[in-house]
Amino acid sequence: MDAFFQHRANTPISDDSVSGGATTGEITVRVAVNYLPEQSRVEAGKWFWVYHIRIENRSNEPVKLLTRHWRITDGRGMVNHVDGDGVVGEQPLIAPGGAHDYVSGCPLGTPNGSMEGHYTMCRDFGHRGNAPGREAELFEVAIPFFPLAAPATADGPSHPSQSGGRTGA
Repeated sequence: MDAFFQHRANTPISDDSVSGGATTGEITVRVAVNYLPEQSRVEAGKWFWVYHIRIENRSNEPVKLLTRHWRITDGRGMVNHVDGDGVVGEQPLIAPGGAHDYVSGCPLGTPNGSMEGHYTMCRDFGHRGNAPGREAELFEVAIPFFPLAAPATADGPSHPSQSGGRTGA
């Protein structure tokens, strides 16, 4: 599995593999997702997806990713919120015009579901040589909604706003 993650992390996200994208200010988050049958155990009720995220900084100043918040919904409508520092053990500093890519995975107990969320980021004033005492500006960046669908259920779930806003616990 590590070889797969390494390969995916070094593979550019092409327009035809992108499941979704969102822009907040001058930061764009793109997502490509793949179902991994070799990591899933359907007979045991376990399905697994890998997702590749690219965060693009189109601003004129560096930004640092501090925290993440995920809203993961399974096929029964049960919602799990996941919060943590950084992404895959890093709090990347993204240079102006630069990008950060990472790969992670999501197991579910249903053959479909969805993910969406946000990152908390800051404009990293310490690297710009600004006036002493000026504090970093915190802001949220949207992670776009993307479906998780095993091939047998490729239509996947609809976005909660398209299904009357039904959510689980």
